[in-house]
Amino acid sequence: MAASKHKNRPSTTEALSVPRGPVDLASYDTNAKPGFDGNKKKGKAALFALGDELSDLQERLFAEGMSGGRRRVLLVLQGMDTSGKGGIVRHSVALVDPQGLHIKSFKAPTKAELRHGFLWRVERELPKPGIIGVFDRSHYEDVLIARARDLVPSAEITKRYREINEFEERLVDDGTVVVKCMLHISAEEQKRRLLARLDDPEKLWKFNPGDVDERRLWPAYQEAYELAIEKTNTEHAPWLVVPSDRKWYRNLAVAAVLGETLRSIDPHWPGPDYDVQEQRRRLLEEEPVGSAPR
Repeated sequence: MAASKHKNRPSTTEALSVPRGPVDLASYDTNAKPGFDGNKKKGKAALFALGDELSDLQERLFAEGMSGGRRRVLLVLQGMDTSGKGGIVRHSVALVDPQGLHIKSFKAPTKAELRHGFLWRVERELPKPGIIGVFDRSHYEDVLIARARDLVPSAEITKRYREINEFEERLVDDGTVVVKCMLHISAEEQKRRLLARLDDPEKLWKFNPGDVDERRLWPAYQEAYELAIEKTNTEHAPWLVVPSDRKWYRNLAVAAVLGETLRSIDPHWPGPDYDVQEQRRRLLEEEPVGSAPR
């Protein structure tokens, strides 16, 4: 999926980008493969092939951050249950050194967190310079679940859209590249994946009866996603819609986007703050380690 091999083909990021304006998720094919024309076997091979470059770019970013750089990446993963947020962490994000990652999964807010603004707990989990942060669910829970379940007035949801836009703009101004991926799955595919969990004793622990209840709100959730994407699809933090019925394509697409993001940052190995030749001389002239003093 590298653009350099197909100069006339848009990058994966471009292929998945959402145009500004109203969003109709029904017009996005959940089984599509934007930016990739191969099959599952080729897709898995392409994902594996991204590993070395992703690892190198991530290590450069990490080294840059350790040397005073401010840049970092925040990958936001949002999607309905079974859309594959965990799968991306295991198969796509796992291609880089875990030392340079900060992964956070946001569940229902605790009583302590509810005493603060909805962004308070998110601020505490932001990646530090040189780090790739991954949010498995995020601050968007507070405009998605809240709208779908009608938990707060619509005026409050509108206010939160503005707060999110201001928050993300501050992040970008401080050196963070924000990558937001909506993992787009069909209701039929979700049903198949939930049934597969019930059919597999090793996956029963992953099944939550509440997911069946949430399916009854599917239209409300789709509308909540459409509005959230429309209202927060900004120039500084645009949205991508990732077709996610094909797990292998979903994993490849997000890894490709991460690679394109890191290439755009173009991190460089930091130079030394010491005299290289002087340190080389010292090592070559030192007494053998462990030898008795003369």
